[in-house]
Amino acid sequence: MAKAGKQKNTRNKAKHTKLMNQKKNKLRKEKEDRATRLKALVQKMHEQQKTNKDD
Repeated sequence: MAKAGKQKNTRNKAKHTKLMNQKKNKLRKEKEDRATRLKALVQKMHEQQKTNKDD
């Protein structure tokens, strides 16, 4: 039998979901940023190796 009246914990659940989504998005963004920095670093190293070979 369902409860009559106002639902319990709906605001807390919504707030928790919002905060967890923020946390997941932050971690995802940090991971992507790290990957782009590593790609740039690898590319820079390859360019330096090419210039050192040519010299």
